[in-house]
Amino acid sequence: MQSSDAPTRADAERPDPSRIERLCVERGLKMTGQRRLIARVLSEAEDHPDVEELYRRAVTLDAKISVATVYRTVRLLEEKGIVERRDFGGGRARYDPTDRGHHHHLIDVDTGKVLEFEDPDHEKLAQAIAKRLGFTLVGQRLELFGRRAPVAPAPRPPRPGKIRG
Repeated sequence: MQSSDAPTRADAERPDPSRIERLCVERGLKMTGQRRLIARVLSEAEDHPDVEELYRRAVTLDAKISVATVYRTVRLLEEKGIVERRDFGGGRARYDPTDRGHHHHLIDVDTGKVLEFEDPDHEKLAQAIAKRLGFTLVGQRLELFGRRAPVAPAPRPPRPGKIRG
């Protein structure tokens, strides 16, 4: 007879919990199979997906998942402080896991690509501005919107001229 504490076959086949799944458990969320899947997809994302993109990724792993489940789960993760909603333009909210640490974003307005960056000089400037205005900085968010500068064409070598004699 098997003890109730003994691992089951399903437990053996389940991958280790994702970082977001661990955060969910730490914050007291009940983890259903579909929530685990959404947490895993978010943990593996290297970009800042919107709900529709999360759904596209999740449905390839579980055809039974619904877009409504993804919306509900993302809203719950946002309420628990596990993900943050970002507005990078384009009329759709995108999501950034809070466990990535403090960073800023540069958004390419032509492609929608989001580049994450850290900048110690910006951090010092933000602190200095807050102090100058009589505040203690408790948080900040920087989102820059830009367009790649056109690359100047390489100069052509001079064309050989006719030699006159």
